[in-house]
Amino acid sequence: MTAAPLLDLKNLRDLHANERDSALAGISEKLECSSAEEIAAWVAGTFGSDVIVAASMQDTVLPHLFALVIPGIEILFLETGYHFPETLLTLNRAVRALPITLVQALPRQSVPEQDAEYGEKLHDRDPNLCCFLRKVEPLARSLDGRAAWVTGVRRVEGPTRASTPIVSWDERHGLVKISPLVTWSDEDVEAYQVKHELLRNPLVAQGYPSIGCAPCTRRVAPGEDPRAGRWSGNDKTECGIHA
Repeated sequence: MTAAPLLDLKNLRDLHANERDSALAGISEKLECSSAEEIAAWVAGTFGSDVIVAASMQDTVLPHLFALVIPGIEILFLETGYHFPETLLTLNRAVRALPITLVQALPRQSVPEQDAEYGEKLHDRDPNLCCFLRKVEPLARSLDGRAAWVTGVRRVEGPTRASTPIVSWDERHGLVKISPLVTWSDEDVEAYQVKHELLRNPLVAQGYPSIGCAPCTRRVAPGEDPRAGRWSGNDKTECGIHA
């Protein structure tokens, strides 16, 4: 594998969009055959500590992977107020077990405050607005001023993620976006967890292969699409963070 070049972060935002996107696409292509560990090492060498890793606590793969190369790495968790208790338990256990720094992105309103303004169960009536208020907008505030962020998006998760690059420019937030696990299968995730004896979110073994907020996530039947349990009953497939 030919090592991907480091980025000139100082000039990246000053480049014309086409030049910037071309440079990042070239790096992404060079990293395509790299392992997740090699990609994480490239991120550490390129961005140092000026990167934050988003983790939903469906698993602890990304926090573990990046804690190995950037001890004390900031882990961003979107605290929507609607998480399963099992997800919050996994988060608390991860903070105690790994050399990471937790950054919680909080909505501007608590759930009761949101209910007072928009009515109860906004997630049932207008899930797009609920996701915007409790995920998309808090994420944007948390990413402001940073050089890069890391996500756990994988191509096998669905059609909307099938062409996800490893490295790209996040136009909405104005920083580099890295998805080091894009080529991983479910078996790859499992193999990494077994190899490193990682913490598990108990919900995965209970039939929740894709875990979001409790009101909008259901168990998935054997043979169903792994994301079929998210926003079941409507045509919504993404919360708006990655699409």
